[in-house]
Amino acid sequence: MGCDGGTIPKRDELVKTRKKAEEKDKSADTIAKWKYCALSSTPLREPIVACELGLLYNKEAVIQYLLDKDSYSNKVCAHIRGLRDVITLNLTKKANYKEKSAEKGGEYVDVQDSEYICPVVGLEMNGKYKFYFFRKCGCVISERALKEVKSDVCHKCGVEVDMEDVIVINGGEEEVNSLRMKMEERRAKEKMEKKLKKRKAEEPVNDESKKELKMDDTKSVSKQKVATNKTPAPAAKASIAALPEKARSDYSVAKDPTNSEAYKSIFTSHESAKNRPKSHWVTYNPLYF
Repeated sequence: MGCDGGTIPKRDELVKTRKKAEEKDKSADTIAKWKYCALSSTPLREPIVACELGLLYNKEAVIQYLLDKDSYSNKVCAHIRGLRDVITLNLTKKANYKEKSAEKGGEYVDVQDSEYICPVVGLEMNGKYKFYFFRKCGCVISERALKEVKSDVCHKCGVEVDMEDVIVINGGEEEVNSLRMKMEERRAKEKMEKKLKKRKAEEPVNDESKKELKMDDTKSVSKQKVATNKTPAPAAKASIAALPEKARSDYSVAKDPTNSEAYKSIFTSHESAKNRPKSHWVTYNPLYF
């Protein structure tokens, strides 16, 4: 069956098919990540910095963002709190590199050409190969160099590095999520260390103040004891005068006129007791067997 003019329709003209989802141009996406700032979308130029998630920025753009965060709707760098959260990269330039532009007619532009290379194996930093940087020194090196030349020091500057602090540049989704978890753990650890240092700094002051308080308390207690032990002379005399006559310390049985001579002779203070023979004390049943 045909249409006017004897044309025969095709299947795709009669049956509607689902449209394929639009996909990103991989080459354009790679160029955007490795040659342009993730924040300002301007070409990367030194000094170039990287965050703990492995994204590349112009340092100038990061400073402008920190000065006025409200004017930026891009949340790609929401995790950057200050310049301490970015690392200035120590890049190795390729010799005889010449930047070419497509604006000039009749000139071929190689999109794979890069200004920076790996200092060990010479691979170009263009997104085709994986690159890492050391968080401690900021030196950038390729994955192949890390695997082939294993060392505990940086391959470029010789600084001692920890392999746990190696961050992949422009990694995949899983790698970025792993870096984000490490970043949060590191920040939590730093926060706890700051709190511990603050507590340790405050502890000596608290101990000294406690010692001073204890010394003041002991002094006040000792003063109270001395005050309670010492009674004023008039008060002592008044208390002695208030006692009964026979309870006083200066009372004498021999001098008391109310006592009879027979009662006075019982005590050793009587004159008759002076000539009285003294006897020895003998216990009952001394057990002399």
